[in-house]
Amino acid sequence: MARLVSLAAAALVLAAGWATASPPAGPPKEARVIVFPGGFNWPIFVAQEKGFFAKHGVDPKITLTPNSVFQLTGLIQGSFEIAMTAMDNLVAYREGQGEAKVERADLVAVMGGDNGFLRLVSVPEVKSIDELRGKTVSVDARTTGYAFVLFEILDRHGLREPAFLVERAGGVRQRFSALLEKKHSATLLVSPFDVQAEARGFNRLADASRVLGRYQGVVAGVRDSWAKQNRATVVGYIRGYTEALDWLYTPANREEAIAILIKSVQQMDRQTAETSYRVLLDPSEGFERRARIDLEGVRTVLQLRSKWSESKEPLTDPAKYYDGSYYDEAMRAR
Repeated sequence: MARLVSLAAAALVLAAGWATASPPAGPPKEARVIVFPGGFNWPIFVAQEKGFFAKHGVDPKITLTPNSVFQLTGLIQGSFEIAMTAMDNLVAYREGQGEAKVERADLVAVMGGDNGFLRLVSVPEVKSIDELRGKTVSVDARTTGYAFVLFEILDRHGLREPAFLVERAGGVRQRFSALLEKKHSATLLVSPFDVQAEARGFNRLADASRVLGRYQGVVAGVRDSWAKQNRATVVGYIRGYTEALDWLYTPANREEAIAILIKSVQQMDRQTAETSYRVLLDPSEGFERRARIDLEGVRTVLQLRSKWSESKEPLTDPAKYYDGSYYDEAMRAR
């Protein structure tokens, strides 16, 4: 009993220390962060607006990427320090399987984010997956991003190339615009782009999460060598991001959260913002509330990459692509 009391007392002391963790000394440290444009950056918008990043000693400079090639080559070459990107992108470029032919890089995820919010959306004239036979679907890149998710969804419905054509069309914003112009018959969209498309009469043909089960979508990716030398910046970024998630999931903040989203996303109207609130903050399928990485979801990423990549190299170890020490340290101070 005495030992239990002692452990409990130690835990209380430790918890008190975490709760009163001192803010970093000196001005916030700049970190160049590259993201795909869209409402799924809501935690970043909030962390900037509410000062959560600055509170934890980080000053993110945000760049919007047109596609995964630009994003990942920029991360590898040192133009950016952090990329909010698909887990599959990190795995691909670490294994030398990326769209751009660059040397294998020491890329790792340091934080999770979401399951991808991936929906297969088609033009109004196409009302089922089978009707995509002979049509063109668009991807960011054929060998990274969510192309393999698209191929798997179609494969499970009996469609494989050359039953359909594939065209590279850039990141989600570019694919969304091309779909609205009916340049392609279908593509994978990320919420809330799917909401905006459906409001215009386009059709949702499938939800990736229902087809694939657990899947790790967006993560915070870094070069391992840079992160080791800038540990406080990585930890501060995670703390700011997760504090923004806490704030977003607080019902009392709903109206201000919607206002921040409308302010931050081009062509975001009130109705779409309210729908985005319902989708992106869904308790079971929205943002991962603490930005934990889902290693079973990473396993799904590896299974798809093993199946669909040109190399067919079996990839089986989710832990190889994730360094949880930064996240664990960030959570100890929360």
